[in-house]
Amino acid sequence: MDAPEVRDRRGRRCFDPMKKPFPLQALDDGPKAVRPLHVERRRDMVEEPRIVHDHVRWEAWSRFQGIVRPKLGRTAETVRWTTRTGKGLYASAPSRDLVLETRRILQGDRLRLRPLASTDLRRCVKWFSDPQIIHFLGRNSPVTLPEEERWFRDYERRTDEQIFAIEAEGLHIGNIGLHKIDRVHRKSEVGIVIGEPTFWSKGYGTEAMRTALLYAFGPLSLNKVSLDVLEYNTRAIRIYERLGFNREGVHREDIYKDGRFVHVIRMSILARELREPAVP
Repeated sequence: MDAPEVRDRRGRRCFDPMKKPFPLQALDDGPKAVRPLHVERRRDMVEEPRIVHDHVRWEAWSRFQGIVRPKLGRTAETVRWTTRTGKGLYASAPSRDLVLETRRILQGDRLRLRPLASTDLRRCVKWFSDPQIIHFLGRNSPVTLPEEERWFRDYERRTDEQIFAIEAEGLHIGNIGLHKIDRVHRKSEVGIVIGEPTFWSKGYGTEAMRTALLYAFGPLSLNKVSLDVLEYNTRAIRIYERLGFNREGVHREDIYKDGRFVHVIRMSILARELREPAVP
């Protein structure tokens, strides 16, 4: 028997993956339509709110006898739905394209952060083949387009990182990403590159980093964000410190660059430590 037709709070047609007669109620950040998805029932109950998957906070009520949750596959995000009965229904998005539509675009004063797309890869290859940029990265050799495409396919399967393209003045000028997102311990790592030299030394990196941190400490509810920076990248270190990052330690002679071993400085920031960067 076909799944009954129901409508969400906005009057949009959707279908109940469990083929139940009760209607689904969409949250504001849900996709435009729901497709029948494979789900599995979980018998153990949780009586208090708990984070279970990337970008999703959910609740289970002890008066019910089961929780429906998705089988995680090639998805980067779980879209939450709630039934009128109070039982939590969590449907995984069928493709990354749908996930990207539901992810928010982060807006700064002069720039915006949007999800990285496959059409951005050629520009990324150009940046990561520039000796001026490689000098400040943890790698020594340029990347090729096939390597970048393989990396992007792997990224599409990952559920613990989110990478944004930095756009300013209508141009894609760099990337910033949250990596190793740990929703249990509420922490992640961050990395940034401004690939267009004409946008260097103009504060775009600082603004992009602060915008990403506001997203990490706000909607993602993270408590700590860490990064690694080469010891001679003193300008980046000053920017991070003005934002509130603190030095945790040093990985001694951790990278071999330009014929010598280089120390890597470990820095981190807690949610309560984020501040407006002071004027240099």
